[in-house]
Amino acid sequence: MKIITAVFGGSSPDLASCPKSAQPEFALIGRSNVGKSSLINMLTRSEGLAKVSQVPGKTQLINFFTINNAWNLVDLPGYGFAKVGKKGRRGFSEFVSDYLRNRPNLLGTFVLIDSRLSPQDLDLEFLHWMVSSGLAFILVFTKTDSLSKQAARKNIEAFLDRMREITEEPPSHVLSSSRDGLGRSAILDLIDAALSEQSGTPA
Repeated sequence: MKIITAVFGGSSPDLASCPKSAQPEFALIGRSNVGKSSLINMLTRSEGLAKVSQVPGKTQLINFFTINNAWNLVDLPGYGFAKVGKKGRRGFSEFVSDYLRNRPNLLGTFVLIDSRLSPQDLDLEFLHWMVSSGLAFILVFTKTDSLSKQAARKNIEAFLDRMREITEEPPSHVLSSSRDGLGRSAILDLIDAALSEQSGTPA
């Protein structure tokens, strides 16, 4: 897939105010500071398209990025906000779950996992919710360039092992690095295949 145009399409605080568009959407979600914005910029090769912050939990709205005037990348708020109280976290959880369960044009969800860390309960809890809700997803292990290949592989294998407690089917996964572009082609190929399947045309 070749990305020709990528523009910020706006932000929404809840499902009801999301754009009334039938364009296919692909959502990105993960823990705060997992690298969603960096991944969006890497996929679109548009530095600065998504604002990268060092402050966890900066994304607190549903952000839409329109690609090739044909489909949207959707940046969902990270779960586990350091600067938001419990009441706020419940609110974010409600509108994110509302979007994931009820957005009719959502074709796929990429759940980002920080490859630098051992398996985190917050990630596993969210993925348990995804599985129990019957929602499909693909794991994207981010920041694989930040440690040795052996260390990254150890963390990834440990995470996939913990996933067996949640689902019998091993989830599809992609390794990525926003710094060197690892995973870009794989993710765009997955999106291209989903778009082709929806339209009924060969990928």
